[in-house]
Amino acid sequence: MSEIASGFDKTQIVAEFAPMVKRVAYHLMARLPASVHVDDLIQVGLIGLLEAVENYDGDRGAQFETYAVQRVRGSMLDELRQADWLPRTMRKKLRTIETAINKLQQRLGRQPNEEELAQEIDVPLAEYQDMLQDARGYQLLHYEDFQGSEDGDFFESYAEGGAPNPLEIMEDDRFRHVLTESIENLPEREKLVMGLYYDQELNLKEIGEVLGVSESRVCQLHSQAVARLRGRLKEWRD
Repeated sequence: MSEIASGFDKTQIVAEFAPMVKRVAYHLMARLPASVHVDDLIQVGLIGLLEAVENYDGDRGAQFETYAVQRVRGSMLDELRQADWLPRTMRKKLRTIETAINKLQQRLGRQPNEEELAQEIDVPLAEYQDMLQDARGYQLLHYEDFQGSEDGDFFESYAEGGAPNPLEIMEDDRFRHVLTESIENLPEREKLVMGLYYDQELNLKEIGEVLGVSESRVCQLHSQAVARLRGRLKEWRD
């Protein structure tokens, strides 16, 4: 048993680090579909915390909290990988949004607003915003983006062809330059949301308090920003 586990009661450890578990869970929520409940993440995270207590080795030099955060986040992600984060039907709708963004950008010579995008897709504004709300979990890059067809196997195709994998793409200097430039060109509120979430590591509720809007509105802004960025980075996904 580790020094942490032998020196403290597990109840004390949970009480002390429970706020950290909640912080990690709420921060992940912006990347997850609405079907995922934060309480479920917290429960899984607490199990990860107890595993961290059992396995922590102070001789390796890492602070316990640093180690515990990694184990807690890893436990949550492992649990989520067993589920379909975003159904294909929803991904199809969101690709429709990406296409609309690209078309309107070319036509207008600027970033389209929500009303224009809703009109382009031919849905009411409220329905368009619901689509964005449902898009929690919509990532900048999906493994499916690198498949040649619906039935293609991602890993086999890249193992055989020697083509760059998503990690190599993310590390590519040109990709990072275009990504940085694309974030700078986002509408101001969407750019602020991305900065507060990824740089400052605020959760959706905290960002809403900064902007003076609801948590669901922050979620919509985040999803729309990701859709704009995915459209801009399309050449890396084709």
